[in-house]
Amino acid sequence: MTLDDLPDIMSIEQDSFTTPWTEEAFINELTNNMFAQYMVMEYQGKVIGYGGMWIIVDEAHITNIAILTPYRGQGLGKRLMHELQKTARFLGAVRMTLEVRASNEIAQRLYRRYGFEAAGIRPGYYSDNQEDAVIMWADLPQGRTGTSDE
Repeated sequence: MTLDDLPDIMSIEQDSFTTPWTEEAFINELTNNMFAQYMVMEYQGKVIGYGGMWIIVDEAHITNIAILTPYRGQGLGKRLMHELQKTARFLGAVRMTLEVRASNEIAQRLYRRYGFEAAGIRPGYYSDNQEDAVIMWADLPQGRTGTSDE
């Protein structure tokens, strides 16, 4: 992801989240956060999805992952998750974590396919409706970086 991608990223944020990140938050991530790693997914020259994470020592924390609505249900989220995990392993992470809305079963199902398991709850984590977040963790497989989904 580059600063030039931000207009598309902001459209994806508005499409995907009830409390989207601001453009300033992404500028800060891309220019000031030495832990941040962000990638985009393009189709015909247009950014249709993205994922981000922080790599801190040997742990990766997914900050966001989103696909534009018209492109959902085509396995693109799986491809993006695979790339995030592969990149995290390449950069030395051995575990990965994320928070997901307790009501977001679709995302939780995707994460479970990639080895994530619920490890706790963050009560009232989401500011828009005080919904709880499920904290999920996964051990990242070492060695071969591919999965059967490739």
